[in-house]
Amino acid sequence: MSLVFNTKTYSADSYAMNSVGYVGASKTASSKDDLLLSRSAPKASNTFSGLSRTEAKLTRTLNLTGALTSTGEAKVRILVDVPVGYASVDVDALLNDMGALLSGADFKTHVKTQKVSY
Repeated sequence: MSLVFNTKTYSADSYAMNSVGYVGASKTASSKDDLLLSRSAPKASNTFSGLSRTEAKLTRTLNLTGALTSTGEAKVRILVDVPVGYASVDVDALLNDMGALLSGADFKTHVKTQKVSY
């Protein structure tokens, strides 16, 4: 199976019980272009139905300028916890809002300059 986003294709490469590793077109022996999707099942208690937890982690090797090394790894991890019993439309809205934040100018400034107050 493959995942395609932003015109990039990631192909399934490794399988574990609750995760699948994918590799992108820029992956080489010395350069990473990896995506990991993982999950953990909800753990209910007597008073709460539990949280469904998922994660997506994208790792890429970047070329560096003005640094002590010529390359370095950049990672983005998205952790999502949703309570059992959620409405699909609520999760869609949550993810759409987070996606807009991630791709927006304010978050890009936050990552590049570590600015936290707007």
